[in-house]
Amino acid sequence: MKLVGLITEYNPFHNGHKYHIEQALKNTGADAAIVVMSGNYVQRGTPAFMPKHLRAEMALRSGASIVLELPVHYATGSAEYFARGAISLFDKLNCIDTICFGCEYEDVTPLHEIAKILADEPPEYQQALQASLKSGLSFPAARQRAFAVYSQNDTLSGYLSEPNAILGIEYIKALYQLHSSMKWVAIKREGSHYHNKELDHPFASATALRRLFDNKEEEFNVHTSLLSTHVPLEILSLFEANYHTRYPIISADFSLLLKSKLLNETALSLCRYMDISQELANRILNSLNHYQSFEQFCELLKSKAVTHTRISRALLHILLNIKKEDITLFSEQERIFYARVLGFRVQDSHVFSFLNKQSKVPLLAKTTDTNALTGIAQTMWQQDLYASNLYESVITNKYNTLFQNDCTQQMHII
Repeated sequence: MKLVGLITEYNPFHNGHKYHIEQALKNTGADAAIVVMSGNYVQRGTPAFMPKHLRAEMALRSGASIVLELPVHYATGSAEYFARGAISLFDKLNCIDTICFGCEYEDVTPLHEIAKILADEPPEYQQALQASLKSGLSFPAARQRAFAVYSQNDTLSGYLSEPNAILGIEYIKALYQLHSSMKWVAIKREGSHYHNKELDHPFASATALRRLFDNKEEEFNVHTSLLSTHVPLEILSLFEANYHTRYPIISADFSLLLKSKLLNETALSLCRYMDISQELANRILNSLNHYQSFEQFCELLKSKAVTHTRISRALLHILLNIKKEDITLFSEQERIFYARVLGFRVQDSHVFSFLNKQSKVPLLAKTTDTNALTGIAQTMWQQDLYASNLYESVITNKYNTLFQNDCTQQMHII
């Protein structure tokens, strides 16, 4: 059986995502598309717009065969950690032939060259990177400048300025570092740019779709005509049925939780969390009296050297208790210890059986499957569970709905 793997967030799902699934199957000749998706928090350091089980169902109704959850440590990490975690998970499944991702560029041949240089980090590149960082640039800007200096090729370094290309490079780098036999293929991104805030193309960005729901008081029918142009018709009913009961969820919904957490921290304890430096820890504590909301605090703390996204990720790590020691421990061990199944299609039951047979790590398809996890695997699961239940608590509070413990939520079978 030939399988293609997709690394996604679906935040939320739209026409471009369905196109990606269709083209991945077509271009690779795969029998099925296996999706690894961020759970209730995403890579830019925010809660997901919709809960993971809802997004997984949308993907399944739009052509994905199986949706697996990327553990929260990797889902909320930098592009490097995000990619390494997802590629490690696919590698552990032991049956994925090809990884397929979107890219802003028509010509994707330079991606491998860039990935190899970033993986090997030649001394000349390292020197250029350190010099760029010392000049006060943020890491993404410093890396792009350093690569331009090292390669003497501005066109090549330009690939490090686009979000999808950056992730693609990190996927290839992870494949290279893991000595994986999986191949990769890139599909040209169609329609709106990743950061485009306007609904000006049938393949709109997820950013634009999220902005559509900024007015919390509007009834769903206000959005229907626009949504029907930008999301697959087969999932439009899911948008409608769950509106103001399961979504939208935004960073502001976590503001009080974050403030409460920060009030109990010291400079020393803050430095234990992922992405928190001594300097950032001091700035957080010195600015705490000016805290108003999650997003406002990110804006307050950002600087030329530290981007808004980096700050948001760091604050989310504090909120979710994601510490540097955890990442180090996971990295030193096997990185991935299980594959949480969010759902699969009945027509693809044979794919699920094949995956279960081939995988080197257990597939967690029901609550009792977690009982067999021990040691560090149980630690990872408990932290995933805490993060998901915190998110569910916010939904419960915001929409006055019944709490759905992540332990008892069943995977979607459609």
